[in-house]
Amino acid sequence: MSVRELVVLGTASQVPTRHRNHNGYVLLWDGEGLLFDPGEGTQRQMLRAGVAAHDLNRLCVTHFHGDHSLGLAGVIQRINLDRVPHPVTAHYPASGQRFFDRLRYATAYRETVKLSQEPVSGPGGVLAAAPSYTLDARRLSHPVESYGYRLVEPDGRRMLPALLAERGIGGPDVGRLQREGVVGGVTLDEVSEVRPGQRFAFVMDTRLCDGVYELAEGCDLLVIESTFLDEDEGLAVEHGHLTAGQAARVATESGVRHLVLTHFSQRYSDPTVFEQQARTAGFEGELTVARDLMRVPVPKRR
Repeated sequence: MSVRELVVLGTASQVPTRHRNHNGYVLLWDGEGLLFDPGEGTQRQMLRAGVAAHDLNRLCVTHFHGDHSLGLAGVIQRINLDRVPHPVTAHYPASGQRFFDRLRYATAYRETVKLSQEPVSGPGGVLAAAPSYTLDARRLSHPVESYGYRLVEPDGRRMLPALLAERGIGGPDVGRLQREGVVGGVTLDEVSEVRPGQRFAFVMDTRLCDGVYELAEGCDLLVIESTFLDEDEGLAVEHGHLTAGQAARVATESGVRHLVLTHFSQRYSDPTVFEQQARTAGFEGELTVARDLMRVPVPKRR
């Protein structure tokens, strides 16, 4: 049975706290695992969350600030220690190649796994096209080069039972029609409709910019930073971040179904205020204020 869910490993901005680990997020998608922004302590959080190195197929780093990347060294070494039986691909800003190299070879270890490096540059673009998703990236606005990631399932077809019955299509012929496109003069388009593929986006450290909206457009699940509350918008702009209200307005304008707020500054002790400000900003969909070790399912298809 395929699983599509987000595993939250850490939610702290800049420094860990007593209750929040550094960043870390794993998207489980039909037997593949994409690890986003592994900060310090990611290995241990994976253990606590029940995520194994064998579950990882891609490592996606938005930028090379420590809270988003210092865990790479341990995760890469764990992948090799556990002899993960499949290749692993790493995506990260090309401008940070020297940082990736230092983290990959921070200490001595035996390399047993093929780790491919596919850095991102320029405005971003398509990074991978797998059978169940396309992964692409978009440039964001932060003091260091930063990219957000977006995973999109190809559109499918939804069969319409009433139209199938009306045209006398049933049993094995339904499968034939899906495979071949026409059965007995009846075309697939006549008895089905487009089923939009699921969409996921991961948006970390950034000011508002075109890339944020391009990533968020039509998402079923949007994971987005909300480092600051709205009253500190000046600080957010200065340091290249979003507020809870800004993140919520992006989600509303982009038609997001489930919004996950994360990457919280340690200056705030009450996480419920982030939800309040997001609702005040007008977001009416499903809303989660992320906590370490929680699991968030991708919403069912539309």
